[in-house]
Amino acid sequence: MTIVTIYGRTGCHLCEDALKVLQSLKDELNFEIEEILIDGNEELQGLYGEQIPVTHIDGIHHDYWRVDPERFRSSLEKHRQRQ
Repeated sequence: MTIVTIYGRTGCHLCEDALKVLQSLKDELNFEIEEILIDGNEELQGLYGEQIPVTHIDGIHHDYWRVDPERFRSSLEKHRQRQ
């Protein structure tokens, strides 16, 4: 099963929007969502603090700030073809 990880912060409206987009695609595209809050984690804040939400597909960086459904579909398909 493909895991899509979204790194975000508590109270982040862009993170909430990105999560909603991913949730709307989850059943259709058959993937699981893992949400990781970077609040209080210095390492993750250093990596992603200015770019949240950050999305990964099976641990591989996909995008940041917003989730564009068409771009996500394309990236997910390419990722699966490489598997």
